[in-house]
Amino acid sequence: MKNFHSLTIKEVVRETPKSVSIVFNVPEDLKDTFKFTAGQYITIKKEIDGEELRRSYSICSTPNSGELKVSVKEVADGRFSSYANNELKAGDSLEVYLPEGKFTFTPSADAGHRTYAAFAAGSGITPVMSIIKTALTEEEHSKFVLVYGNRTPEETIFFKELLELQASYPDRFFVEFVYSRTQNENSFFGRIERSTVNFVMKNKFKGHNFSDVYLCGPEEMIDLVSEVLQENNLPKENIHFELFSSSEEGEVETVLEGKTQITVMVDDEETTFVMDQKTRILDAVLNQDLDAPYSCQGGICSSCIARITEGKAEMAKNQILTDDEVEEGLTLTCQAHPTTPTIRIDYDDV
Repeated sequence: MKNFHSLTIKEVVRETPKSVSIVFNVPEDLKDTFKFTAGQYITIKKEIDGEELRRSYSICSTPNSGELKVSVKEVADGRFSSYANNELKAGDSLEVYLPEGKFTFTPSADAGHRTYAAFAAGSGITPVMSIIKTALTEEEHSKFVLVYGNRTPEETIFFKELLELQASYPDRFFVEFVYSRTQNENSFFGRIERSTVNFVMKNKFKGHNFSDVYLCGPEEMIDLVSEVLQENNLPKENIHFELFSSSEEGEVETVLEGKTQITVMVDDEETTFVMDQKTRILDAVLNQDLDAPYSCQGGICSSCIARITEGKAEMAKNQILTDDEVEEGLTLTCQAHPTTPTIRIDYDDV
């Protein structure tokens, strides 16, 4: 992809025993290219043991900080996360795709006295951290409540920084820690559950009119918290979420038996070939050695979005695009199967 750029590592910061933050050097001529909105992510490309790996990581710095920083939590059998936590160092280079994503927060100079909330678990704090700091620094009267779940304080990414934010904004920033393996004074024990959400909304912060709530973490937590928030009369459109993983496999309702002639536009180059309708569009495109954008290939990021300009396709699952966006022709190509004899897909027009 033409939008990948080689960036050198300025610093690797140890956050917890199993997570690091990576700070990139962004050259002056790429400053505009890597401008981002709070909550967005970047895709990192790295060849390890002869295999190209692509991973998406949320930006945890703020747009006005002049810094491009992500945090990577080491996971079991995670090839890139293990490399980042144990081998990556200042001076190394990584291929980085420009910022993208729909889980965003744009501050308003005339926001008034708004109150926001976020529920995050584990590494789900990374985009939320950017959103929190942006809201606090760019909206001088706004307040922010964070409910943050982890196993222990030692495994809590940005633990010290969150306490410092609390000290800097004692009347505007409030954090409720939730620990599943440690009982601490002034923190919840267990996981973020229905009772946790109700306590925050109905007791601890009763009377606060929350304008928007941001959720990031496991799918089960997001579904539960979203349900309880709506029970507490928060409109669904004011609940924003981003999945880091999904248990939903998904399937199409249409019987897929034929072939489709597909025309793909990517990087201003058009390619036409015939594909099996049972194959997902992204897989077919990559099998043609076309450098289409992608990252998770599981329907939880938005890297592979393209516009259908002719024909139709059906997604096995969609947890990202709104009904209006689908109506406009946007589709997640990692989930989409063509359902018409011909189809035209444009990766450039999104």
